[in-house]
Amino acid sequence: MRIPDCITPIVAYRLWQWDAAGLKSLNGEPWIPGQPLAARCRALPRRTVHVGSRHVSHDAPQADCQCGVYGSKSLELLRSTRFWNCGVRGQVFLWGLTVEHEHGFRSQLAYPRSLYLPLEAFPVTLAEIDLRLQSLVPYRRDIFLACDGGSIPLWGRKRGLEAAGLDFLMSRGKEWYARRNREKTLKHGDRIAVLGRGIAVVEQLDGEQLHAVLCERDVLRMSRKAVAWHQQNMRWEASPSDVVQTGALVPGLSNRGLSQESRHTRN
Repeated sequence: MRIPDCITPIVAYRLWQWDAAGLKSLNGEPWIPGQPLAARCRALPRRTVHVGSRHVSHDAPQADCQCGVYGSKSLELLRSTRFWNCGVRGQVFLWGLTVEHEHGFRSQLAYPRSLYLPLEAFPVTLAEIDLRLQSLVPYRRDIFLACDGGSIPLWGRKRGLEAAGLDFLMSRGKEWYARRNREKTLKHGDRIAVLGRGIAVVEQLDGEQLHAVLCERDVLRMSRKAVAWHQQNMRWEASPSDVVQTGALVPGLSNRGLSQESRHTRN
């Protein structure tokens, strides 16, 4: 009879926190690349076994304790928990001493099998993408992008960076930048900080010129090019030297009135 010298690990599902240092359990326990995570009991003293006044430790997991590395039996069960949006999700290998429950397992040893990165937690720029991936590559596991309707391979432990995932992220980045540029286009009703004078509200856009009302009274004319988006302050700004005051706003003056005043000023 041939005696087996290895076991087949259990494949389960779980969630991890993810930062520049790599993966962590939801309780903050770090997962070291290339090393299985070994469970240890963290039960409160009132839940541990005592002989007299001496604490008796035990190997994790135990049936009458809550210790061990957790894994869910299905992705659907994991999705139904309140932790679903906490970070990276994926498959995990579980082995060693294992306690089975109705919906999952608690095991002695564990290591990631595959990782799925939600798009909402993923950076946009290629430099940030590369930086974040460097924290996951040392685990030597297949990495996927989790998106609506399925997943896209991003990094393979045998192939490296996947073209499909990179193309998807690049197209996503282009869409993001295009949307950002649209959002940073001056529109009627936008606020402009005229440095040293106050906040003006855009009332009319006329070709390369615009008119704005300062402090609900003064009508200002300025070139669109004189108005710049200040990323740190997250607002439109203009220098007072680039602004011309065309008069005071007459109560009840409409955009049409501003247009007539603009033509009169140019004439």
